[in-house]
Amino acid sequence: MTVTVTVQPSGRQFTVEDDEFVLDAALRQAVVLPYGCKNGACGSCKARVLEGTVEMGLHSDKALKPSEAVAGYALMCCSTPQGDITIESRVVAAAGDIPVRKMPCRIASIERAAPDVAVVKLQLPANERLQYLAGQYVELILRDGSRRSYSMATAPHLAEQLELHIRHMPGGRFTDALFGTARPVVKERDILRFEGPLGTFFLREDSDKPIVLLASGTGFAPIKAVIEHARHKNIRRPMTLYWGGRRPQDLYMNALCEQWAADMPDFRYVPVVSDALPEDRWQGRSGFVHRAVIEDFPDLSGHQVYACGAPVVIDSARRDFVAQCALPEDEFYADSFTSEADLAKVG
Repeated sequence: MTVTVTVQPSGRQFTVEDDEFVLDAALRQAVVLPYGCKNGACGSCKARVLEGTVEMGLHSDKALKPSEAVAGYALMCCSTPQGDITIESRVVAAAGDIPVRKMPCRIASIERAAPDVAVVKLQLPANERLQYLAGQYVELILRDGSRRSYSMATAPHLAEQLELHIRHMPGGRFTDALFGTARPVVKERDILRFEGPLGTFFLREDSDKPIVLLASGTGFAPIKAVIEHARHKNIRRPMTLYWGGRRPQDLYMNALCEQWAADMPDFRYVPVVSDALPEDRWQGRSGFVHRAVIEDFPDLSGHQVYACGAPVVIDSARRDFVAQCALPEDEFYADSFTSEADLAKVG
């Protein structure tokens, strides 16, 4: 049975086939709702069901709290409509204009940026370029058909090669192979396949509000793409980047950020370290990265925030920026990095 989904306030409609999730059906028909992991782990696709009912599949309680479910919210990536429904959600028009493709690529280089971070550059086929928005991600398709999601760290105008920042997750099949702790080792010149671009995290260029950029760990990757894109387009909105890590070595492109701050009059960089050791001789800001933002911006009512990184950082930032700093909820744009371990907890 085919049912119809109406999206408010835009009025857009699309159909859902039997046993199809709302998000899958929307993307199939180029109606791009906000989304991230597509696995019930991150909460980016949360929407309120105004009319009708849905059946929710497996998901993380962190992505959708029981109180939110009682209030009528559901995760569109794992919701099956039980008839015609109306939902309240944004439609991301810009992302709907870009085709999602499956493409081969060759690993051009693998460089260690930190003990547990590799910068991997992927070479696309000759005369091929991937069209995408700065901040979006791709899914690497492994030999067994499983997938790993990584944000592109290059701005679209630099996309002869795609740059990924990959953290070693011990026990993870792909990253163990990439870091040489499992066989077969992933190495330079290997051929991979990917699908993309995916996601709805990108710079909204139809605003003139000042921007706060927040990154934890390899959440810096899509932020780097956004900054490079803004610089290329000569976007002069004030930008402040807060990059957090446990130790200084986790800020693996710190020198690049300092160079941006020197070159761009509207750009400010604030590195934040939470667990520095005495031998690190850290003299900068300490503590949780989102708390540093609150200290500097007690009033975020006139700002946009773009945040990427670990789910605990994103969730804390969203909650506290809205509750304590008057940030409008619809001006918080996030990409919550979910790992295999996070997905294993979905249930």
